[in-house]
Amino acid sequence: MGILRKVCATLTAAAFVGVGALSATTSAEAAPQVVGAAQKTATAPAPVGQPPRAAAAKKAAPASSTKATMAKYRLDSRCMTKGRVLCINKKTRKLVYLVNGKAVQVMDVRFGAMKTPTRNGSFKIQRKSKNHVSTLYHSKMPYAMFFSGGQAVHYSSDFRARGYNGASHGCVNVRDKNKIAWVFARVRVGDKVLVYSK
Repeated sequence: MGILRKVCATLTAAAFVGVGALSATTSAEAAPQVVGAAQKTATAPAPVGQPPRAAAAKKAAPASSTKATMAKYRLDSRCMTKGRVLCINKKTRKLVYLVNGKAVQVMDVRFGAMKTPTRNGSFKIQRKSKNHVSTLYHSKMPYAMFFSGGQAVHYSSDFRARGYNGASHGCVNVRDKNKIAWVFARVRVGDKVLVYSK
């Protein structure tokens, strides 16, 4: 009987230790994000008389990341300004939404047909209309952000369905409804729009 009690006590103790180890493992799995962030901000030792390496890297990062962003999306240098900018490249067929020169959102776009081309140039958002319907073509233009007369950046169900087999009447069509809705909520009247071919 005494031996049986000792075996039961040992098994019970082992079970509690196992539960503790499981809790420790679960906590450790939740921690990598915090640990990773701490490791990124940790400063590596530097030779005497030189700035810490992390600080030096921070100073160099904006210029290199700006150049990389510009090269990756073929951004016009006029897009790299303070504030919010819709940078639209006809060659890459991309709209890049930038805030203070940093790319925040990227989406596929298509443009007007030969008879109704999308105008190139530097514009500003003139007005916004969440559930707009074209008075000329009677087509739905959700999340419309007008930048040049009747031309607007907006979601297009036709673009989503047909892709680049179709074209707009001059507007900048976006096929991802979630992305354009997200940008629409953040863009303000007066924000810059740049349409170019590069």
